[in-house]
Amino acid sequence: MKRRLLLGAATAASTVGLSLGLTGCATQDVAAYSNEKPVLDLAQYFNGTLDAYGVFTDRSGAVVKRFTVVMVCSWNGNQGVLDEDFTYSDGTRQRRIWKLTKLADGRYTGRADDVVGEAQGQARGNSFYWAYTLRLPVGGEASGKGATIIDVRFDDWMYLMTDEVMLNKATMSKFGVKLGEVTLSFTKR
Repeated sequence: MKRRLLLGAATAASTVGLSLGLTGCATQDVAAYSNEKPVLDLAQYFNGTLDAYGVFTDRSGAVVKRFTVVMVCSWNGNQGVLDEDFTYSDGTRQRRIWKLTKLADGRYTGRADDVVGEAQGQARGNSFYWAYTLRLPVGGEASGKGATIIDVRFDDWMYLMTDEVMLNKATMSKFGVKLGEVTLSFTKR
């Protein structure tokens, strides 16, 4: 039961979801996508309302949880806010508000209440690599009361497919051991 709660809670983390050595921590290099089109401009894509649909799979590939997300996003200069409202297949809901900062050279930083420290990412071509550590409640009530809190690393890769559609694949790990994956599709309204 604890394992299912951990894996289910992880789905909330990957929507837009970094470490100082971005390419060193990833198994692929974001620079390899520099010439891919359409070019992803995060401030342009994550602006307005988006819908997302996703699944969380455990290490064996079994779907543990399905979810939808409505995102209301806005930017003021180099500062962005991504307000995510999750609805899970079991009827539970969760909200996360990301505050992003656009830096030079396609780099971004971000913070959210359940993210440890600062998330970091980089966009190149049609892709975006985003890495962060998420604080997850395991066990206890859905509200987190009585739960044990653990820190889990997320490595997100996002790929802009068209001006409206982006795909996201995230790996969740603890102490370097893969716990599962989140697969997500975003659609701009």
